[in-house]
Amino acid sequence: MGILEVKGVNKRFGGLQALDDVNLTVAENSLHAIIGPNGAGKSTLLNCLVGKLIPDTGSVMFDGQSVLGRKPHEINQMGISRVFQTPEIFADLTVKENVMIPCFAKRDGAFRMHAIEKVDTEADINEMAETILVDVNMQDRINDHAGSLSRGDKRRLEIAMCLVQQPRLLLLDEPTAGMARADTNRTIDLLKEIHAQRDITVAIIEHDMHVVFSLAERITVLAQGAPLVEDTPDNIKGHPKVREAYLGEAH
Repeated sequence: MGILEVKGVNKRFGGLQALDDVNLTVAENSLHAIIGPNGAGKSTLLNCLVGKLIPDTGSVMFDGQSVLGRKPHEINQMGISRVFQTPEIFADLTVKENVMIPCFAKRDGAFRMHAIEKVDTEADINEMAETILVDVNMQDRINDHAGSLSRGDKRRLEIAMCLVQQPRLLLLDEPTAGMARADTNRTIDLLKEIHAQRDITVAIIEHDMHVVFSLAERITVLAQGAPLVEDTPDNIKGHPKVREAYLGEAH
């Protein structure tokens, strides 16, 4: 049993079968990639994983609890954070202010970062934000306005905003899209460090095979809304079903 379990998920939009009996298991503390040609159902699946879409049939369970129908803040409280394809930051705020924002959910008279941890003062939040910015190697940009950052640094900042919520599962939608190769490689290294140092399960949806094969321990390939094959990166490379899905013919 994995930390994330998808069983028998189907999703149709009119005459389009976007997801067709999808079964997927993401092991705890793993680096898992979901890949597939355009129109394979990757984004639809991701939206089901974070409760944004409700499947027509099937279940999506995180650590034994259903994510279906839950609001975004409830998904976060469960321990799931999502990084979108286009970085979602507050351009007019500083880097540090962006990282502090997720901390300021105030309930029962106290700051709460996460359902299981209480932060008593703004000073505590300030210290935690600074620590996380060191972890993602952005301490030198702490007072810069977020809008001035490069694409790669905006992604790094968004990851920091997720880390402050102390997720158990980090879901990323094409995290290196639009980046130069140097920024792509830095993002790969950062995700590896996060996974190793924080015991966070990382799952990505990605088109860039350099990213997939550099990062993932396990890969699920989708084609036409259905799982085609799941295996290790070494076994995925050159797999005839994968080549057929991407190239149109088996080799």
